[in-house]
Amino acid sequence: MSNNNTRSHRAHKVIERMGKKLNRQMVGSLVACVHCGMCTDSCHYVLTNPGDPTYAPAYKADQIRKFFKRHYDWTGRVLPWWVKARSLYTDEDLEQLKDTVFGKCTNCRRCTVNCPMGVDYPTVNRMARGLLVSVGIMPEGVAVVSKDQWEIGNQMGVLKEDYLETLEWLSEELEGELEDPAAVIPIDKMDADVVYSINPREVKYDPRTISDAAKIFYSAGENWTMPSEGWDMTNFGLFSGDDDLGGAVARRLYDKVEELRGKKLVISECGHGYRSTRCEGQNWGKVDVGFEMESSVVTMLRYIKEGKIKVDKSRNTQPVTFHDSCNNARSCGMTEEPRELLSLVTTDFREMYPNRAENYCCTGGGGAMSMSEYTPRRLKSAKVKADQLAATGATVVVTSCHNCVDGLGDLIKHYKLNMQVTQLVNLVANALVVEKKLAVAVPVMPTEAAAPLAGVTILVADDEPDFVTFASTVLEDNGATVLKAYNGNEAFAIAHSGKPDLITLDISMPGKSGTEVFEELRNDPALKAIPVCIITGKPELRKLIYERAVLPPEGYIDKPASEEALLLNVRRILDHVHHRTSA
Repeated sequence: MSNNNTRSHRAHKVIERMGKKLNRQMVGSLVACVHCGMCTDSCHYVLTNPGDPTYAPAYKADQIRKFFKRHYDWTGRVLPWWVKARSLYTDEDLEQLKDTVFGKCTNCRRCTVNCPMGVDYPTVNRMARGLLVSVGIMPEGVAVVSKDQWEIGNQMGVLKEDYLETLEWLSEELEGELEDPAAVIPIDKMDADVVYSINPREVKYDPRTISDAAKIFYSAGENWTMPSEGWDMTNFGLFSGDDDLGGAVARRLYDKVEELRGKKLVISECGHGYRSTRCEGQNWGKVDVGFEMESSVVTMLRYIKEGKIKVDKSRNTQPVTFHDSCNNARSCGMTEEPRELLSLVTTDFREMYPNRAENYCCTGGGGAMSMSEYTPRRLKSAKVKADQLAATGATVVVTSCHNCVDGLGDLIKHYKLNMQVTQLVNLVANALVVEKKLAVAVPVMPTEAAAPLAGVTILVADDEPDFVTFASTVLEDNGATVLKAYNGNEAFAIAHSGKPDLITLDISMPGKSGTEVFEELRNDPALKAIPVCIITGKPELRKLIYERAVLPPEGYIDKPASEEALLLNVRRILDHVHHRTSA
């Protein structure tokens, strides 16, 4: 290598490490590109940034290819000027590369599907991400999430006690709903036929997906369990390019299934979790597993076909469309199972075009939801997806991926589409015919005495009057007394005078921002014990709350918030506070 004396230590390490990562697939993709341009129109970044060549997949690949050629391909060593080979020298060079590989590509692999030469640019892009991560160059969000998955065991930093407490609370709810003490969520059950693994987003933001899955397992008479540890089937190693992290996370889950002597690992609806766990993790972890693995989509479809559960599709009459997760469809070939399941549990399915392996990315793939610095870029590129959704005329978009839930939710709000996002497990659970329920009388509106939030005072602080009205109505219908604030100053004053049992707090508000109000609440001796649930439409501002030198909020919900999500999180927080104070 030339010019070693002027090359930074990090640049030297990146070049050196590349040699250890090259394999036949990588080298084939690095040398096979003929710059025909077939990939260009397949990229959602290109389609929304016409005239900017830096978004073209071939151009982005060239930023990696040029130093591969300079150091590892004979053409670049002999004729560097001819093949445009160029080395990396400074940390500024690495920062520019970071902007390309993290900020201008979601690794969706749509360009690969359309490449006549079989160039798999996203695989090369992931390698480049890993090279940068190995020398500490990455978006801040990638570093934070990776640290949580290394140290806490899941990518959202959910503590074991919070995870188990959530499952206990959900289990109690399910027992009451089904009026059967056997309708529980089993933990660490030995020799179960199914070990169910989930995305930490489900525990933290959307526990109803766990309840719905538990109800389906119960109705099917399944011998199942959830692990107390090693339950996170997501794997940020796929996004960061860190094979060491990818292997460690995968082995953690595999080891737990083997420890429980589980026969099958069922993976909840998550595109990158399914790909990482079933398709990639064994390679990263250098292990073979002795049990079956399948997506919960396949599990639910099998239950219906085998008659283990009964469904009534007339319970889901709203027009729905289906978004194919890039990792499920393009990388793992799962395209028909979700559509077959939708045909069994909905009455009005509308296909979007293009679809299946040709579908456009939700724009939240590749870990993009954690990289707040690229949010404007991501939402601009989402115009392609927004137009695709709007053309269906559907009011609900279904997806089998939690990343896609967040990505689609963001763009739906940004482009003001009249749609909601849900998953197959929610639709199946809604269509589920539980025999015991047939004898139950039609429910009536709860009286004040029976209302689950009776006697509770909740302060709703948000600058959107429509949301305040929505949240207040939901909470009051369930027995709560609601105080309302429309800006930060008002929220803090009402908290002082009203001493509510819980505060829901928006981040972006006029006057004092939600972050300022939150920190003042935590530092006020008279108010610091009041639990706070952050509800925001700007998830990219999440770090402004969690990075403050005070205890984190007790709950967090992304907008648009459904009635179920609001009630589940409010009750979980209040139950947690009750258990803590009575212990």
